[in-house]
Amino acid sequence: MSVLIRGAVLACLLAGCARIAEPPGGPPDSNPPRLLGTLPDSITVLPGFRSDAEFRFDEVVSEGAAPNFGLGSGDLERLIILSPSPNVPRVSWKRRRITVRPREGWQPNRTYRIELLPGLVDLRNNRSQNGEVITFTTGSPVPERYLEGRVVDWTTARGQALGLVVATLLPDSLEYRTLADSTGRFRFGPLPDGEYLVAGAIDQNRNSRLDARESFDTTRVAIGRDSVGEIWAFRHDTVPARIQTIAKHDSLAVIVTFTQQLNPYQRLPSSAGRVRLLPDSTDLGVDSILPRALYDSAYGPRAPVDTTPPSDSVRVADSLARVRADSVARADSVLRAREAARRRARGIEEPRPPEPPLTTKPPLDDKLIIRVREPLRAGARYVVEIDGVENVSRVAGRAVLGFQVPDDPKPAVDTSAADSARAPSDSLPPDSLPVRPDTAGLTRGTWSAGAAQQSPSPRAPRAPHESVTAAVRPATPPRPR
Repeated sequence: MSVLIRGAVLACLLAGCARIAEPPGGPPDSNPPRLLGTLPDSITVLPGFRSDAEFRFDEVVSEGAAPNFGLGSGDLERLIILSPSPNVPRVSWKRRRITVRPREGWQPNRTYRIELLPGLVDLRNNRSQNGEVITFTTGSPVPERYLEGRVVDWTTARGQALGLVVATLLPDSLEYRTLADSTGRFRFGPLPDGEYLVAGAIDQNRNSRLDARESFDTTRVAIGRDSVGEIWAFRHDTVPARIQTIAKHDSLAVIVTFTQQLNPYQRLPSSAGRVRLLPDSTDLGVDSILPRALYDSAYGPRAPVDTTPPSDSVRVADSLARVRADSVARADSVLRAREAARRRARGIEEPRPPEPPLTTKPPLDDKLIIRVREPLRAGARYVVEIDGVENVSRVAGRAVLGFQVPDDPKPAVDTSAADSARAPSDSLPPDSLPVRPDTAGLTRGTWSAGAAQQSPSPRAPRAPHESVTAAVRPATPPRPR
């Protein structure tokens, strides 16, 4: 028994020693891991390099517990981007070091770029806000080229935070990858000189790979050019758009919703659409086929313009309102400046205001409004046909769908007037009035027959078999003297 106990105690001690933890005591550590150096040094030429690349830190870093994509730690794999390797790299955790190696090994005469993203944590969960990049070659010349631009989500017309950037060197098809910042902007390098096909994508699964069904777009960058510009990412489809729903917009228009976003630059002629009345297929005639914004500007209601000159009292009120607004704006600016000074004194980063949507390209939409020449009939059935409509990928097709105009709602009948005409002046029914006993026949504690039938005395309850007449006593006549 003692042998078993000693074995159990030894196993517990070994398990406790295997756990990674800082010794107790001492001041609390609130500093994130700090990078001490890398192996190899950045911007070096190393022909025949065969070792692992390393990131060395001043303390033990956390390995994480997330599942991995390749052969190492999952949390660390998500923080490492190795280019131009097409495979997930081998990332290993070694307490104060992180080693990286491509799964296919280092290839000769190639420029490698290893990026450590921000987000590394230590054992006390202190998170690093900085990253690091190692760039070296295995025989090719030292690179000097940088590419900069911005990834934009075309659906929201705003910069895509942490957008994926893939620069493919042509004609070798070597892919160099990085992530944009919180505003969608990127600048990465150094890269080998040459012509690049740069793709900007919305990395939904955060695997630093351009996968199918993810929104993206590409642009070609010539030799010697560093500016990529804006890359507006959108969903690519190889099949044409179909009609999803049709609804009545007004008496002369229907709004057509498609299954995909449409080409915002396309303007369909009126001859491309047909609206026919069923069952005889009568053509209503089409006046226009426009996106919602253009339809509202062309046919929407317009606010009336007041041409009357303002009076003196109105001018004085407007000037006082402007003075009040200016004083409030000055007070708000003073308060904001004081709050910013307090934040800077405490070391708190000033929050950035949200950027407005970009207007470089028109917004995307999945709807078209068709205006016809004859009014739509309530309850009638129609069929809509549109030829040559293009999705945002410029794939054209023919879309057909039927719909029915809903019936006009019946007006509600006001029955208050009829009810008031039928009701008598005395609206209370006779039976609702309380019945009071007739006290006229009460003499010397006796009840009359009529009073007894309306309200029997509670002091003398009658038996169930006793009749009403038996319950009433006749009055005793006076005795003669």
